[in-house]
Amino acid sequence: MPDQPLALTLALIARAHPTPVADDATALALLSDAELAPGLAAALAARPMPAEGLWVFGYGSLIWQPEFAYSERRVGTVHGYHRRFCLLQRRFRGSVDNPGLVLALDAGGSCEGVAFRLTGAEAAETLLPVWRREMRGNGYLGRWVPVETAAGTIQALTFLVNPESDRYTGPIPDDVVADRIAAGAGHLGPSAEYLFRTVAACLEAGIRCPHLLTLQAMVAERLRARVRAGTAGPSAAGA
Repeated sequence: MPDQPLALTLALIARAHPTPVADDATALALLSDAELAPGLAAALAARPMPAEGLWVFGYGSLIWQPEFAYSERRVGTVHGYHRRFCLLQRRFRGSVDNPGLVLALDAGGSCEGVAFRLTGAEAAETLLPVWRREMRGNGYLGRWVPVETAAGTIQALTFLVNPESDRYTGPIPDDVVADRIAAGAGHLGPSAEYLFRTVAACLEAGIRCPHLLTLQAMVAERLRARVRAGTAGPSAAGA
């Protein structure tokens, strides 16, 4: 039986969040490259099996917006961690008043995602852009994990949730997650757009994540209610 179309669409998101949101640089302190450098150096020093290449495992926005050059990509599974919307976003995809949520890997279960083999002769230089993107907001911990793929197990850098971060929500019910995603929007767009693009990219890669598929339907229902009620709030709709 063919897959049913997603209930969540970019058109619905744009109707529910029609007004752009201005950036608020005070909403989230960002680490500088100098502050990030020691952590990157420590991660590279702990890198297992460097001879097999430099791999990064993506489970959220890295799947659809990697922003690094790569020579190979493989669908694979990480065990011991699961994909979860558990990281508050008070900037970028949310605001101080209406924080959105983004994905992280939290302890327990497993996660199917995409591993990328990065290109570049110098490991630190090659990794810096993705390290900056993921680590500057103090929400993640960079860790090397085994990724099972059809072509064999590889070691890849991925980004676990930082349980000490004030952005970490801990376990919260899906209805609360859906409420936050439906309401949150920042200068990069609504939190719902991040969800939509992640679900769509996963499906395109042959990854069916029950958590994402359930949430997209719940968020679509909430956005339709916002549109019907005429309570659509500010957002940067649809990139």
